[in-house]
Amino acid sequence: MQTETTPGGATAAATTPPQQTPAASGALAATAPGQLRVIKRNGTVVPFEASKIAVAITKAFLAVEGGTAAASSRIHETVAKLTAMVMSTFQRRMPSGGTIHIEDIQDQVELALMRSGEHKIARDYVIYREQQSQKRAAKQALSPATQAAAGNITVVQADGSRAPLDIDRLHTIVSEACYDLSDVSETRILDEALKNLYDGVSQSELSTSLVITARTLIEQEPNYTFVAARLLCDTLRSEALSFLGVADDATQHDMGTLYAKALPAYVAKGVELELLAPQLQKFDLERLGAALLPERDLQFTYLGLQTLYDRYFIHSNNTRIELPQIFFMRVAMGLAAEEDDMNARAIEFYQLLSSFDYMSSTPTLFNAGTLRPQLSSCYLTTVPDNLHGIYGSIQDNAMLSKFAGGLGNDWTPVRALGAYIKGTNGKSQGVVPFLKVVNDTAVAVNQGGKRKGAVCAYLETWHLDIEEFVELRKNT
Repeated sequence: MQTETTPGGATAAATTPPQQTPAASGALAATAPGQLRVIKRNGTVVPFEASKIAVAITKAFLAVEGGTAAASSRIHETVAKLTAMVMSTFQRRMPSGGTIHIEDIQDQVELALMRSGEHKIARDYVIYREQQSQKRAAKQALSPATQAAAGNITVVQADGSRAPLDIDRLHTIVSEACYDLSDVSETRILDEALKNLYDGVSQSELSTSLVITARTLIEQEPNYTFVAARLLCDTLRSEALSFLGVADDATQHDMGTLYAKALPAYVAKGVELELLAPQLQKFDLERLGAALLPERDLQFTYLGLQTLYDRYFIHSNNTRIELPQIFFMRVAMGLAAEEDDMNARAIEFYQLLSSFDYMSSTPTLFNAGTLRPQLSSCYLTTVPDNLHGIYGSIQDNAMLSKFAGGLGNDWTPVRALGAYIKGTNGKSQGVVPFLKVVNDTAVAVNQGGKRKGAVCAYLETWHLDIEEFVELRKNT
């Protein structure tokens, strides 16, 4: 209540309208005539806010072009234009106001992106919507017992701290893993994986549980091999990105921006640890990072990615520091290091390798871009007929196998069993005893610490030891 003076000098009481709370104001706006209203997925009705459309479109651009694009005037202008397009559509449809479902708004955002020529942004936006839809569906489909059990689980983090199980992130990861695959069930994976968890489970055990659950389903439905690979890729992302200081973890959707950041960090860390050749720092890493294609991570089968994880990815103290697309780019950079336009050639090599249209040999994948770029697959040698030459050849085998070369030895010059030895006035033991030493050397010195050594022995058919030599194949 407040007082005011009338023109006649009398004092009159004037009533001040009561102040409305924000909640009450929002409720009135949602039901006011002539206003646009939005039906949310939970059924509630809220006022239409154009600013939320602008925020959603901005996030879509930043997810593709990176966080540094936030300051771009081009993006601000494009977002404003697209928001106006969406607004004008609904104003034409409902000049007197009305109710719109949230999905209809997102449909119009997709349409506006496509009409304006922003096809890559539109594609990522569609994928993101589908993943969120699958996540919501799976969350609703989980059995009540599983949902209750998940609420009682805490996860031990790498630093020893405990945190509640992030069921929403699990939904996101499994939803991404099942994206665009037929006859696979996100709910089934989550239900089975959560049954194997317990309070105090480690983060690594949690990730392993998801991978193992998907792996056991491969025999029933082959598409689960892609699901298992994508879940393994999530483990790899957490391992590599946290080591490089880029992020603690990331979804596949996040990699649209993180791959470009991870490549320079990877090269710097690899050179610092003396795992990569300093020459890699001469490349335009920003350009190469922008050329990485995160969606090609989805091409892997489980066996393929697990093999790369176990044997091929560069590691430091058993922690993988390479991601799949960075692995291919590292090989491409190693191959292009001596080219005139090394950046363009590296991108060409990367495109070829990451598409699986062509794959380099194992030593090239192991060593390209490292301090010892030994790229050859096989080495053929002839063993001379003297002890110094024989054991020199065995030493050569060991050194070549050390850096991942496969070996072929021609033993034809070595004298046969019973042949005369002038220096000792004795007789030769033939080729076979030396082959046993060669075999043990191949076992002792594996290929770059990543796979067993491989040696092939050759002997001409006219050699007197040929019959005993052929018998060696029986492995008796």
